[in-house]
Amino acid sequence: MSAPASLELAWFAALCDDDYEQLGVPDPSLLSSYQHCADIVHTADRLGYDAILMPSGYALGIDTVAFTAAIARSTTRIRPIVAVRTGEMWAPQLARQLATLHHLLDGRMVVNIISSELPGEQLESAPRYARTLEYMRALRTLLGGNRLLGGGDWVPMAVDSPRIAATVGGCPPLYFGGLSDDAREVAAQEADVYLMWPDTMPAVEAVLADMRGRAARYGRTLRFGYRVHVVVRPTEAEARDAAAHLIAALDPAVGESIRAKSTTVSVRLANSPS
Repeated sequence: MSAPASLELAWFAALCDDDYEQLGVPDPSLLSSYQHCADIVHTADRLGYDAILMPSGYALGIDTVAFTAAIARSTTRIRPIVAVRTGEMWAPQLARQLATLHHLLDGRMVVNIISSELPGEQLESAPRYARTLEYMRALRTLLGGNRLLGGGDWVPMAVDSPRIAATVGGCPPLYFGGLSDDAREVAAQEADVYLMWPDTMPAVEAVLADMRGRAARYGRTLRFGYRVHVVVRPTEAEARDAAAHLIAALDPAVGESIRAKSTTVSVRLANSPS
């Protein structure tokens, strides 16, 4: 009998002003700050979680890379999943920045690739994912200690790998998610872990089968991550009460406004009638 695949449990650091006691009711005490977010990370580290997502935004919260650098040496085992938006930074400098973070974390870092539009940008899906693919390839090359040969539309430069990359043992795992055809093709070619969202069992199984097939066509295999919000209490009754409290003050119009902020295929599918 083959050994079971390893299972990793991760938590979420609320870097983007996304911590609420009740959805839709902002609480100034829960806004993203170094102390509040560091408390979340240190608690998850102490409780034995394998990893913790450091999300990336622009208008809200605090910067992902700067915060991760600040807490790097005060954690012991947890692996930060550092979200970076492709196109925000010159690719070689992003590689140098991530290599430095990986060094500060003693090789404990994971990179979550984000393909959304940049602040103030309007870019169609196809070129946006083409940019993402080039950035992922550039990061894998440079963080692997190899020379980037250039020639791309989005990453055209030829440049040597930064020296610090040679000290961290290669490129950290690249996590990536998206349900559009463009996103799935990028993941099949370059992701190490394909991230998914909650859905019915048949729908999740269909995505798994599709992504395994796509990756196989490139001679690759994928691991899979499943992101879900959970409400945990000592008893089911307490958990249901807590879940009810979480949404009790949410005005329907506010909920629609929150959903309308995202136009990704994943969110549109999650919000569509069954």
